[in-house]
Amino acid sequence: MKREKDINEQRKAESIDVTLWGGPSRSSEEGSVMGLEPRGWRIQANCTEQLKEIKEESERRAKPNDIDKWTVYEAYKKVKANGGSSGIDGIEMESYETNLKGNLYKLWNRMSSGSYFPKPVKLVEIPKGNGEKRPLGIPTIEDRIAQMAVVMQIQPLIEPYFHKDSYGYRPNRSAHDAIAKARERCWKYAWVLDMDISKFFDTIDHGLLMKAIKKHVREKWILLYISRWITVPYVKVDGEQVERDEGVPQGSVIGPLLANLFLHYVFDKWMTIRHPSILFERYADDTICHCKTREEAEELQISIRARMEQCRLKLNEGKTKIVYCKTSKRKQDYPNIMFDFLGFTFRPRKALDKRNGVSFTSFLPAISKKSAQRIRDEIKSWNLYQLQQFKLPVIAKMKNPIISGWVNYYGRYRGYELSKVFRLLHNRLVRWVRKRYKRYRTSVNRAFKWLKRATE
Repeated sequence: MKREKDINEQRKAESIDVTLWGGPSRSSEEGSVMGLEPRGWRIQANCTEQLKEIKEESERRAKPNDIDKWTVYEAYKKVKANGGSSGIDGIEMESYETNLKGNLYKLWNRMSSGSYFPKPVKLVEIPKGNGEKRPLGIPTIEDRIAQMAVVMQIQPLIEPYFHKDSYGYRPNRSAHDAIAKARERCWKYAWVLDMDISKFFDTIDHGLLMKAIKKHVREKWILLYISRWITVPYVKVDGEQVERDEGVPQGSVIGPLLANLFLHYVFDKWMTIRHPSILFERYADDTICHCKTREEAEELQISIRARMEQCRLKLNEGKTKIVYCKTSKRKQDYPNIMFDFLGFTFRPRKALDKRNGVSFTSFLPAISKKSAQRIRDEIKSWNLYQLQQFKLPVIAKMKNPIISGWVNYYGRYRGYELSKVFRLLHNRLVRWVRKRYKRYRTSVNRAFKWLKRATE
């Protein structure tokens, strides 16, 4: 009897323990009825699960910044999809992924605790068409993931406030949308103010930028990290460190969103208040304004110049100009009758009225001379005639993604102009045929015919 009493007391104690850890208390008969595992295993499993939950809860409470781990992981996937080179630490994506779980956890842990500090930004200078150089800041992969995590948090908050005629770096909007709207409005309005801001990304005022951000973002940790990203120094190729007190790095993940928000208040919102009747298209800092008269365009230019100075920006007077959209119906003489916008040149061009077959002069976009020359330079750099060891399908596989990108973008309007650029590519391929096959070295026509058959 005493032994049975001790056993019952032990079973009762085990049942109480299970209840304390969140499991159901049960009698000794429940196991056989429910078909469950032995009691000790059940207790151990419940303890493990509860301890894990307690650990996660205490870990979460210990972090002052509430950042979901899955947000960091999703940010990593987006950064990987975007591609890009390494930052100042020289770590490529493949190397980062060798310890992906540990690296992402370390980043999350630092961001959650407030101890995350970005590394200096690698500065690469890219030559521009006018002989100048455009500074491009490349953050490390870890910093790009951190910035993407913040972008994912704040973009849904900011996006609804942007102007309908702002097209740059926004979901479900593209450069083609801006070009199409500009073309449509050039048919309706005779005058255009082609506006260019001098060194816009490099001269954004940090005080005004943070003021704009605080109108939409309340989380202190986001504001803290944004202030760190925009002030982190550049490091040049020779190792020289450049401190920054203005500007947003071109090449950073968060830079386009911050620049868009800054211009939203500097220009878009201001235009709706001061010049509500004047329509415009803005893609980042490339802006076209449509005016009814030359006088209206001149007054607008003066007004915008003052606004830029007020916001510590400066118009590029050499590139900012007033343009007359000349057509068959608009025959006024004016020195400027063309402008470039997003890689296209808008100017008077011959068009055909499909209703009656009559030709007329319209104001239309087509690939610009700068863009065409950039494509030619790229094709020349391929040195196709030196790729004699490869067959034509292999070369096509190597270069078709680039060519398709050109066709999809520049071929949208006046594709015939783009076909002129590809004559160089055709001639280079004919030269490749003559180099690879001896029987075609003495005859350009035969090489041309062979290439035509091969590409059909």
